Amino acid sequence: MLTHPTHERLIALGLAGMAKAFEEQRRLPDLDALSLEERIGLLVDREAAERDTKRLTTRHKACRDNRSVLYHRVPRLFEALALARGHGRYGRLLKTLGRVQLLILDDWGLSVLNAAERRDLLEILDDRHGRASTIVTSQVPVNTGMMP
Repeated sequence: MLTHPTHERLIALGLAGMAKAFEEQRRLPDLDALSLEERIGLLVDREAAERDTKRLTTRHKACRDNRSVLYHRVPRLFEALALARGHGRYGRLLKTLGRVQLLILDDWGLSVLNAAERRDLLEILDDRHGRASTIVTSQVPVNTGMMP
């Protein structure tokens, strides 16, 4: 079996956990005692554990520092604000958004904001200005060319 190319191929595919487990399995003296299903299971378990560890270590530092953090997808946030306005909870929701130490707004720019959404956003940002942090993220591609 060509072990070195397999190890390198696992790494190239982004399966670093499997690559580590593969190398560990190669070093086991009683490797034949494990069935194929057991060996594959160990590879998959190691990959899942490595990904969980990576996700936890790369999570926003504010969470690890026990700061209050709130995450919202922008389209759903505006839906929630509209519902809250209709149910008399608008002020309470704005207060919650204003109090949190870090507000993460994801999926910014997927659609054009209407007048009510623009007012809501202004209220949120105005309440937080100078007191708390806000992160805005987007998956909208950035045009790197010159503007016409």
